[in-house]
Amino acid sequence: MQRKTIAFFDSKDYDREVFNKINEKYNFDLKFFDDHLTPETVILARDADAVCIFVNDQLTAELIEQLNEYDIKLTALRSAGYNNVDLKAAYKNMHVVRVPAYSPYAVAEHTVGLILSLNRKIHKAYYRVNDNNFTISGLQGFDMHGKNAGVIGTGKIGKILIDILNGFGMNVYAYDPYPDQEYAEKAGYEYVDLDTLYKKSDIISLNCPLTKETFHMINKESLAKMKDNVMIVNTGRGHLIDTKALIDSLKNKKIGSAALDVYEEESKYFFEDFSSQLISDDVLARLLTFNNVLITSHQGFFTTEALNNIATTTLQNVTDYFEGKDLKNEICYQCPGDDCRKDDKGRCF
Repeated sequence: MQRKTIAFFDSKDYDREVFNKINEKYNFDLKFFDDHLTPETVILARDADAVCIFVNDQLTAELIEQLNEYDIKLTALRSAGYNNVDLKAAYKNMHVVRVPAYSPYAVAEHTVGLILSLNRKIHKAYYRVNDNNFTISGLQGFDMHGKNAGVIGTGKIGKILIDILNGFGMNVYAYDPYPDQEYAEKAGYEYVDLDTLYKKSDIISLNCPLTKETFHMINKESLAKMKDNVMIVNTGRGHLIDTKALIDSLKNKKIGSAALDVYEEESKYFFEDFSSQLISDDVLARLLTFNNVLITSHQGFFTTEALNNIATTTLQNVTDYFEGKDLKNEICYQCPGDDCRKDDKGRCF
């Protein structure tokens, strides 16, 4: 196969390091750009054979058209989620592949880390002791043992999270539109409807994808159904939560605490350094004022194992495309419907 070029957008030092290492096996020509993929920066891909983007790059109809003019027919997502892709515009115009499972342990373990830090105020204690303040007033938490955890979404991440929470002796309630009853019986948790989960849970974790059905599933109405002082943890997607409604519930003390690894309008801020600037996003700035809110910058995936898996799967996806193999990680506007047109290689195109 003639050596192919991949244009990487929104790339960081750690992306360059891991992709260059894994690429020793694949031998692509990798071009890394700091910029997001936008109508202004797409020209950087004009000499490439494929593009690779991350969660805060938007693959719009306009960009798909422009990439097609450069004879680029493949976009590789180095992520599992694909809500940043206009799949309808991509249908029959652009193959889109993703990394469906890089390390479910990474996200599940980060979720538990957020729960523990928020509950036992570990992040506050660290700064307090570093300031030679050894008091513990205001750091009181609660035993997780015997409490009720609600897990929304029981894919690979959700199931691993449930296993960990079981280890704490928690009672787990789960919601998923496609429940795995066999695993629930094995792992000892119960599937319930959302209203029941909201009513019973002391901690609620969002581990579901962003779809039309889950957009703002945590809103004024659902928040009102929850227990007083409930903890909400979101390591899924920012738009699962109506942030303004969450702020109102934090202000009136309906919600006890919140841990967020994602945020609705994160694309401008997350993964970037704004330490010497003011935050112009009033909603994010307001969230940062709450002493019972813990925010991390979309780092749930960020482990050595996950980065290696992302790079390996991404480069294998690109290899499969150019070698004419089946694209097992392709996503399509029509799939899994009968109207999805397949080419002679079984691809959605």
